[in-house]
Amino acid sequence: MPNMRKEMLPMVEYTIEEHKHRLAAWAASRAASSSPVCRFTVKQGFAFLKAAGFDRDFATPEKLPKPKEFDKQHFEWRENIRKEGRKYKKEIFHGIAAKLINCYLKTRFVCGGHHMHPHVKCLHPPIDRLLLNGLATADEPFAKEWAPYRYAAWSKFDSEEYEKVIALVRKTMKDKPLWMIEEYWKGHQ
Repeated sequence: MPNMRKEMLPMVEYTIEEHKHRLAAWAASRAASSSPVCRFTVKQGFAFLKAAGFDRDFATPEKLPKPKEFDKQHFEWRENIRKEGRKYKKEIFHGIAAKLINCYLKTRFVCGGHHMHPHVKCLHPPIDRLLLNGLATADEPFAKEWAPYRYAAWSKFDSEEYEKVIALVRKTMKDKPLWMIEEYWKGHQ
């Protein structure tokens, strides 16, 4: 009788990069599917991320696009995720696709110790109602500009709406790494 345990093990060698990829994909899938607008399983989230090119080999900041090329690549990633979603009969808006991407990249690179790398400093933060509300109610110079987004349906953002929010993130943060805007995210409380 063949060894059943051996047959059940994955064919891929389990490395730290596979471990990091699985954690990042799991966390991103759980976060992005939290919106009632588009629920999906972790397994589907993995497939969406794979369609965008995120796998265990996407492991170093040097594999990220250069800062000037990042927004164009982010749009392509979102489109690939939306296309893959249609295969599962899921309507994935740009807001959902962006949250999936941004949570993956945050877990993999920002929280992976590369937070000050030039390619990582320009990564988009995950956008959700808690962050938008925090920014709109903050005692900061840009709070008035954030006010229209206080109750915005981030999960239904189209590409244009999403890109406007990211432009405002950049304006608010000036020359700081974009991940630092999460100071205003109250989801940790």
